[in-house]
Amino acid sequence: MGSRLVQLYPEATVGALIVNEKGEVLIVHSKKWGEKFTVPGGHIELGERAEDAIVREVKEETGLDSEVVELLVLQQAIYPKDYHKHEHYIFMDYVCKARSSDVKLDGRELQSYIWVKPEDALKLDLEEYTRNFVQEFILRSKRLKESGVRDERAGPATLL
Repeated sequence: MGSRLVQLYPEATVGALIVNEKGEVLIVHSKKWGEKFTVPGGHIELGERAEDAIVREVKEETGLDSEVVELLVLQQAIYPKDYHKHEHYIFMDYVCKARSSDVKLDGRELQSYIWVKPEDALKLDLEEYTRNFVQEFILRSKRLKESGVRDERAGPATLL
């Protein structure tokens, strides 16, 4: 009888809402989420800082060099219904600034991508955690705009 690895604790993972110089965000399709759209991301390796993990995952999955702007959302994904594995995750979702828009998908993790305005991303069939992430990004951007504060790290995206 073969042994099956059982998850004993929630797993910490990172996700990136990547913003380009036009204020568009990168939305991707991953077969791991069925027919839903999501954001690039993945596991944190043992001994790795979360901020380093998201930069690494973005590079591996999209070919993009990116810079972390901020940790925007922390989400608990307890047996997510659309995900291919029945596991418990802690999603640390970061806003990242892309140094270019020249995406080169890895061909394993991600199947397609689109650069869209954040509001237009909400019109896509996003998995629920990405939808929460994009909505929070839009709210944060509007709050910054209303306050007159501009976060230069994120570029034009902070003033939608």
